[in-house]
Amino acid sequence: MSDTNTETGTKTSKKPAFIAYSIREREGKESKWTEIGVAFAHDDGKGFTILTDVAPLNGRITLRVPSEKK
Repeated sequence: MSDTNTETGTKTSKKPAFIAYSIREREGKESKWTEIGVAFAHDDGKGFTILTDVAPLNGRITLRVPSEKK
């Protein structure tokens, strides 16, 4: 992945725009959220590239904005 925007010649961030999670519902318990990948915005702002380490069995992927880790 290039770290330079081809239209403006400026540096782009390699920080993901979203974190991808698989969410497993559990009977009588809180849902289990498992981080499975990331999503990066395209340089033109018209889409995303999603990279996953695994695919959830239920086919459901939730994208969330990354939060600052404390």
